[in-house]
Amino acid sequence: MLADLAAIAAGLVLLVVAGDLLVRGAVNLALRLGIPALVVGLTIVAFGTSAPELLVSVKAVLDGVPALALGNVIGSNIANVLLVIGLPALITVLHVSRLDIAQSNLTMIAASVGFIGLAFLGTFRWWTGLILLAGLGLMIWQSYRHAAQHRAANGRRAGTAPEVELEGVSPSMRGWQIALFLVLGLAGLPFGADLLVNGAVDIARQLDVSEAVIGLTLVAIGTSLPELATSVVAAFRRNADVALGNVVGSNVFNLLGIVGIASLIGPIPVDPEFLRFDLWVMLATALLLLPFILARRDIGRKTGALFVALYAGYVVALLA
Repeated sequence: MLADLAAIAAGLVLLVVAGDLLVRGAVNLALRLGIPALVVGLTIVAFGTSAPELLVSVKAVLDGVPALALGNVIGSNIANVLLVIGLPALITVLHVSRLDIAQSNLTMIAASVGFIGLAFLGTFRWWTGLILLAGLGLMIWQSYRHAAQHRAANGRRAGTAPEVELEGVSPSMRGWQIALFLVLGLAGLPFGADLLVNGAVDIARQLDVSEAVIGLTLVAIGTSLPELATSVVAAFRRNADVALGNVVGSNVFNLLGIVGIASLIGPIPVDPEFLRFDLWVMLATALLLLPFILARRDIGRKTGALFVALYAGYVVALLA
Protein backbone atom coordinates (compact mmCIF):
# COMPACT_ATOMS: atom_id res chain seq x y z
CA MET A 1 0.00 0.00 0.00
CA LEU A 2 2.80 2.46 0.88
CA ALA A 3 4.60 1.72 -2.39
CA ASP A 4 1.39 2.41 -4.31
CA LEU A 5 0.90 5.71 -2.49
CA ALA A 6 4.49 6.70 -3.30
CA ALA A 7 3.91 5.89 -6.97
CA ILE A 8 0.78 8.06 -6.99
CA ALA A 9 2.63 10.99 -5.41
CA ALA A 10 5.55 10.69 -7.85
CA GLY A 11 3.14 10.51 -10.76
CA LEU A 12 1.34 13.67 -9.67
CA VAL A 13 4.58 15.65 -9.39
CA LEU A 14 5.78 14.46 -12.79
CA LEU A 15 2.43 15.31 -14.39
CA VAL A 16 2.52 18.91 -13.14
CA VAL A 17 6.11 19.50 -14.29
CA ALA A 18 5.58 17.84 -17.66
CA GLY A 19 2.31 19.74 -18.15
CA ASP A 20 4.12 23.05 -17.68
CA LEU A 21 6.82 22.09 -20.18
CA LEU A 22 4.27 20.97 -22.74
CA VAL A 23 2.26 24.20 -22.52
CA ARG A 24 5.40 26.31 -22.92
CA GLY A 25 6.57 24.32 -25.92
CA ALA A 26 3.15 24.16 -27.57
CA VAL A 27 2.37 27.87 -27.30
CA ASN A 28 5.83 28.87 -28.53
CA LEU A 29 5.45 26.42 -31.40
CA ALA A 30 2.20 28.14 -32.33
CA LEU A 31 4.03 31.46 -32.49
CA ARG A 32 6.90 30.00 -34.51
CA LEU A 33 4.51 28.53 -37.09
CA GLY A 34 2.19 31.53 -37.12
CA ILE A 35 -0.87 29.51 -36.11
CA PRO A 36 -3.24 30.01 -33.14
CA ALA A 37 -2.59 28.23 -29.87
CA LEU A 38 -6.06 26.68 -30.21
CA VAL A 39 -4.98 24.61 -33.21
CA VAL A 40 -1.87 23.42 -31.35
CA GLY A 41 -4.10 22.41 -28.46
CA LEU A 42 -6.32 20.45 -30.83
CA THR A 43 -3.39 18.48 -32.22
CA ILE A 44 0.03 18.27 -30.52
CA VAL A 45 -1.07 18.95 -26.94
CA ALA A 46 -4.28 16.93 -27.24
CA PHE A 47 -2.63 13.88 -28.76
CA GLY A 48 0.34 14.02 -26.43
CA THR A 49 -1.75 14.19 -23.28
CA SER A 50 -3.97 11.36 -24.55
CA ALA A 51 -0.99 9.00 -24.63
CA PRO A 52 -1.80 7.58 -21.16
CA GLU A 53 -5.32 6.61 -22.26
CA LEU A 54 -3.86 4.92 -25.34
CA LEU A 55 -1.27 2.96 -23.35
CA VAL A 56 -3.79 1.88 -20.71
CA SER A 57 -6.44 0.86 -23.25
CA VAL A 58 -4.07 -1.16 -25.43
CA LYS A 59 -2.63 -2.90 -22.39
CA ALA A 60 -6.14 -3.66 -21.09
CA VAL A 61 -7.13 -5.32 -24.38
CA LEU A 62 -3.92 -7.35 -24.46
CA ASP A 63 -4.50 -8.41 -20.84
CA GLY A 64 -8.04 -9.56 -21.58
CA VAL A 65 -9.86 -6.81 -19.67
CA PRO A 66 -11.49 -4.75 -22.47
CA ALA A 67 -14.12 -3.34 -20.09
CA LEU A 68 -11.35 -1.39 -18.41
CA ALA A 69 -10.18 -0.07 -21.81
CA LEU A 70 -13.62 1.17 -22.83
CA GLY A 71 -14.41 2.50 -19.37
CA ASN A 72 -11.11 4.38 -19.43
CA VAL A 73 -12.06 6.23 -22.62
CA ILE A 74 -15.65 6.99 -21.62
CA GLY A 75 -14.69 8.06 -18.11
CA SER A 76 -11.80 10.18 -19.38
CA ASN A 77 -14.06 12.11 -21.75
CA ILE A 78 -16.50 12.84 -18.93
CA ALA A 79 -13.68 13.93 -16.62
CA ASN A 80 -12.10 16.05 -19.36
CA VAL A 81 -15.13 18.31 -19.65
CA LEU A 82 -16.32 18.43 -16.04
CA LEU A 83 -12.93 18.48 -14.29
CA VAL A 84 -10.37 19.65 -16.85
CA ILE A 85 -12.56 22.66 -17.69
CA GLY A 86 -14.28 22.98 -14.32
CA LEU A 87 -11.18 23.18 -12.13
CA PRO A 88 -9.29 25.77 -14.26
CA ALA A 89 -12.49 27.84 -14.32
CA LEU A 90 -12.23 28.03 -10.54
CA ILE A 91 -8.81 29.65 -11.00
CA THR A 92 -9.58 32.13 -13.76
CA VAL A 93 -12.31 32.96 -16.24
CA LEU A 94 -12.06 30.95 -19.45
CA HIS A 95 -12.79 33.48 -22.18
CA VAL A 96 -14.84 31.35 -24.54
CA SER A 97 -16.16 34.56 -26.11
CA ARG A 98 -12.74 35.20 -27.65
CA LEU A 99 -12.40 31.77 -29.23
CA ASP A 100 -13.49 30.35 -32.55
CA ILE A 101 -14.11 26.85 -31.28
CA ALA A 102 -17.69 26.14 -32.41
CA GLN A 103 -16.66 23.87 -35.28
CA SER A 104 -14.31 21.90 -33.04
CA ASN A 105 -17.00 21.37 -30.43
CA LEU A 106 -19.44 20.20 -33.09
CA THR A 107 -16.77 17.75 -34.24
CA MET A 108 -16.55 16.40 -30.68
CA ILE A 109 -20.34 16.02 -30.51
CA ALA A 110 -20.42 14.29 -33.89
CA ALA A 111 -17.63 11.92 -32.79
CA SER A 112 -19.57 11.13 -29.60
CA VAL A 113 -22.80 10.40 -31.50
CA GLY A 114 -20.99 8.21 -34.05
CA PHE A 115 -19.16 6.38 -31.29
CA ILE A 116 -22.41 5.63 -29.46
CA GLY A 117 -23.95 4.39 -32.70
CA LEU A 118 -21.10 1.94 -33.22
CA ALA A 119 -21.28 0.90 -29.57
CA PHE A 120 -24.84 -0.32 -30.10
CA LEU A 121 -23.43 -2.94 -32.47
CA GLY A 122 -22.30 -4.69 -29.29
CA THR A 123 -18.56 -5.00 -29.96
CA PHE A 124 -15.85 -2.77 -31.39
CA ARG A 125 -14.01 -4.89 -33.98
CA TRP A 126 -11.19 -4.23 -36.44
CA TRP A 127 -13.49 -2.79 -39.11
CA THR A 128 -15.18 -0.41 -36.68
CA GLY A 129 -11.69 0.57 -35.57
CA LEU A 130 -10.86 1.53 -39.16
CA ILE A 131 -14.01 3.67 -39.31
CA LEU A 132 -12.99 5.48 -36.14
CA LEU A 133 -9.45 6.07 -37.40
CA ALA A 134 -10.80 7.42 -40.68
CA GLY A 135 -12.83 9.92 -38.66
CA LEU A 136 -9.68 10.91 -36.78
CA GLY A 137 -7.87 11.50 -40.06
CA LEU A 138 -10.71 13.79 -41.16
CA MET A 139 -10.44 15.76 -37.92
CA ILE A 140 -6.69 16.23 -38.37
CA TRP A 141 -7.26 17.43 -41.93
CA GLN A 142 -9.84 19.96 -40.73
CA SER A 143 -7.37 21.27 -38.14
CA TYR A 144 -4.73 21.64 -40.85
CA ARG A 145 -7.12 23.58 -43.08
CA HIS A 146 -8.10 25.80 -40.15
CA ALA A 147 -4.44 26.59 -39.52
CA ALA A 148 -3.80 27.34 -43.18
CA GLN A 149 -6.83 29.63 -43.37
CA HIS A 150 -5.75 31.46 -40.23
CA ARG A 151 -2.27 32.12 -41.61
CA ALA A 152 -3.70 33.29 -44.94
CA ALA A 153 -6.22 35.60 -43.27
CA ASN A 154 -3.75 37.21 -40.89
CA GLY A 155 -0.73 37.24 -43.18
CA ARG A 156 1.53 36.60 -40.19
CA ARG A 157 5.01 35.26 -40.53
CA ALA A 158 6.60 32.66 -38.29
CA GLY A 159 8.21 34.05 -35.19
CA THR A 160 6.21 37.28 -34.96
CA ALA A 161 4.99 38.44 -31.58
CA PRO A 162 1.55 37.40 -30.34
CA GLU A 163 -1.31 39.88 -30.11
CA VAL A 164 -1.37 39.41 -26.31
CA GLU A 165 1.65 38.97 -24.06
CA LEU A 166 1.58 35.63 -22.29
CA GLU A 167 3.74 34.58 -19.37
CA GLY A 168 6.49 32.16 -20.37
CA VAL A 169 6.17 32.89 -24.09
CA SER A 170 9.14 34.15 -26.08
CA PRO A 171 8.87 34.75 -29.85
CA SER A 172 12.66 34.52 -30.00
CA MET A 173 12.81 31.08 -28.37
CA ARG A 174 15.08 28.80 -30.39
CA GLY A 175 13.78 25.77 -32.22
CA TRP A 176 15.81 23.28 -30.17
CA GLN A 177 14.37 24.75 -26.95
CA ILE A 178 10.81 24.36 -28.23
CA ALA A 179 11.56 20.78 -29.30
CA LEU A 180 13.12 19.98 -25.91
CA PHE A 181 10.08 21.32 -24.02
CA LEU A 182 7.71 19.31 -26.22
CA VAL A 183 9.73 16.10 -25.98
CA LEU A 184 10.15 16.32 -22.20
CA GLY A 185 6.48 17.19 -21.76
CA LEU A 186 5.17 14.46 -24.02
CA ALA A 187 7.51 11.89 -22.46
CA GLY A 188 6.88 12.93 -18.87
CA LEU A 189 3.09 13.01 -19.04
CA PRO A 190 2.46 9.36 -19.94
CA PHE A 191 5.21 8.17 -17.58
CA GLY A 192 3.74 10.14 -14.70
CA ALA A 193 0.24 8.94 -15.49
CA ASP A 194 1.51 5.34 -15.66
CA LEU A 195 2.95 5.62 -12.15
CA LEU A 196 -0.26 7.11 -10.83
CA VAL A 197 -2.62 4.68 -12.56
CA ASN A 198 -0.67 1.58 -11.55
CA GLY A 199 -0.71 2.67 -7.93
CA ALA A 200 -4.39 3.60 -8.03
CA VAL A 201 -5.45 0.36 -9.72
CA ASP A 202 -3.51 -1.75 -7.21
CA ILE A 203 -5.17 0.05 -4.31
CA ALA A 204 -8.62 -0.23 -5.91
CA ARG A 205 -8.25 -3.95 -6.48
CA GLN A 206 -7.18 -4.43 -2.89
CA LEU A 207 -10.51 -2.83 -1.99
CA ASP A 208 -12.34 -5.25 -4.35
CA VAL A 209 -13.65 -2.68 -6.86
CA SER A 210 -14.87 -3.98 -10.26
CA GLU A 211 -12.79 -3.44 -13.41
CA ALA A 212 -15.56 -1.42 -15.09
CA VAL A 213 -15.75 1.01 -12.18
CA ILE A 214 -11.95 1.18 -12.03
CA GLY A 215 -11.89 2.18 -15.70
CA LEU A 216 -14.62 4.79 -15.33
CA THR A 217 -13.22 6.40 -12.19
CA LEU A 218 -9.67 5.84 -10.95
CA VAL A 219 -8.09 4.96 -14.29
CA ALA A 220 -10.10 7.63 -16.13
CA ILE A 221 -9.16 10.32 -13.62
CA GLY A 222 -5.55 9.14 -13.58
CA THR A 223 -5.17 9.20 -17.35
CA SER A 224 -6.99 12.55 -17.53
CA LEU A 225 -4.47 14.12 -15.17
CA PRO A 226 -2.17 15.14 -18.06
CA GLU A 227 -5.05 17.13 -19.57
CA LEU A 228 -5.86 18.52 -16.13
CA ALA A 229 -2.25 19.48 -15.41
CA THR A 230 -1.87 21.10 -18.83
CA SER A 231 -5.15 23.01 -18.57
CA VAL A 232 -4.52 24.24 -15.02
CA VAL A 233 -1.09 25.53 -16.04
CA ALA A 234 -2.65 27.15 -19.12
CA ALA A 235 -5.25 28.82 -16.87
CA PHE A 236 -2.53 30.28 -14.63
CA ARG A 237 -0.86 31.62 -17.77
CA ARG A 238 -4.17 33.12 -18.93
CA ASN A 239 -4.09 30.98 -22.07
CA ALA A 240 -7.57 29.51 -22.40
CA ASP A 241 -6.91 28.58 -26.04
CA VAL A 242 -4.72 25.66 -25.01
CA ALA A 243 -6.98 24.68 -22.09
CA LEU A 244 -10.20 24.43 -24.13
CA GLY A 245 -8.60 23.23 -27.36
CA ASN A 246 -6.79 20.51 -25.42
CA VAL A 247 -10.05 19.14 -23.99
CA VAL A 248 -11.89 19.09 -27.30
CA GLY A 249 -8.97 17.57 -29.18
CA SER A 250 -8.29 14.99 -26.47
CA ASN A 251 -11.91 13.85 -26.37
CA VAL A 252 -12.04 13.36 -30.13
CA PHE A 253 -8.72 11.51 -30.07
CA ASN A 254 -9.91 9.32 -27.17
CA LEU A 255 -12.97 8.16 -29.07
CA LEU A 256 -11.58 7.89 -32.59
CA GLY A 257 -7.88 7.22 -32.06
CA ILE A 258 -7.62 5.19 -28.86
CA VAL A 259 -10.61 2.92 -29.36
CA GLY A 260 -9.77 2.75 -33.07
CA ILE A 261 -6.25 1.49 -32.40
CA ALA A 262 -7.29 -0.77 -29.53
CA SER A 263 -9.99 -2.35 -31.73
CA LEU A 264 -7.33 -3.36 -34.26
CA ILE A 265 -5.53 -5.28 -31.52
CA GLY A 266 -8.56 -7.20 -30.28
CA PRO A 267 -12.37 -7.04 -30.01
CA ILE A 268 -13.82 -4.78 -27.32
CA PRO A 269 -17.27 -5.91 -26.11
CA VAL A 270 -19.53 -3.11 -24.89
CA ASP A 271 -20.81 -3.58 -21.36
CA PRO A 272 -24.64 -3.14 -21.36
CA GLU A 273 -24.31 -0.71 -18.45
CA PHE A 274 -22.25 1.59 -20.68
CA LEU A 275 -25.15 1.69 -23.16
CA ARG A 276 -27.70 2.36 -20.43
CA PHE A 277 -25.92 5.13 -18.56
CA ASP A 278 -22.27 6.10 -19.08
CA LEU A 279 -22.28 6.75 -22.83
CA TRP A 280 -25.23 9.11 -22.43
CA VAL A 281 -23.48 10.98 -19.63
CA MET A 282 -20.48 11.33 -21.97
CA LEU A 283 -22.72 12.77 -24.72
CA ALA A 284 -24.41 15.12 -22.24
CA THR A 285 -21.05 16.54 -21.15
CA ALA A 286 -20.10 17.14 -24.79
CA LEU A 287 -23.38 19.02 -25.30
CA LEU A 288 -22.85 20.94 -22.06
CA LEU A 289 -20.22 23.17 -23.69
CA LEU A 290 -22.34 24.03 -26.73
CA PRO A 291 -24.49 26.83 -25.20
CA PHE A 292 -21.38 28.63 -23.92
CA ILE A 293 -19.63 28.36 -27.28
CA LEU A 294 -22.60 29.36 -29.46
CA ALA A 295 -23.58 32.24 -27.16
CA ARG A 296 -19.88 33.19 -26.74
CA ARG A 297 -20.38 33.18 -22.99
CA ASP A 298 -17.32 32.95 -20.76
CA ILE A 299 -16.95 30.12 -18.25
CA GLY A 300 -16.43 31.57 -14.79
CA ARG A 301 -16.08 30.29 -11.25
CA LYS A 302 -19.79 29.52 -10.72
CA THR A 303 -19.93 27.40 -13.86
CA GLY A 304 -16.65 25.75 -12.93
CA ALA A 305 -18.05 24.85 -9.51
CA LEU A 306 -21.17 23.42 -11.20
CA PHE A 307 -19.05 21.26 -13.52
CA VAL A 308 -17.03 19.89 -10.60
CA ALA A 309 -20.22 19.21 -8.62
CA LEU A 310 -21.73 17.35 -11.58
CA TYR A 311 -18.67 15.14 -11.79
CA ALA A 312 -18.84 14.39 -8.08
CA GLY A 313 -22.48 13.41 -8.54
CA TYR A 314 -21.57 11.10 -11.41
CA VAL A 315 -18.94 9.31 -9.32
CA VAL A 316 -21.39 8.93 -6.43
CA ALA A 317 -23.95 7.43 -8.83
CA LEU A 318 -21.37 4.89 -10.03
CA LEU A 319 -20.40 3.83 -6.53
CA ALA A 320 -23.93 3.78 -5.14
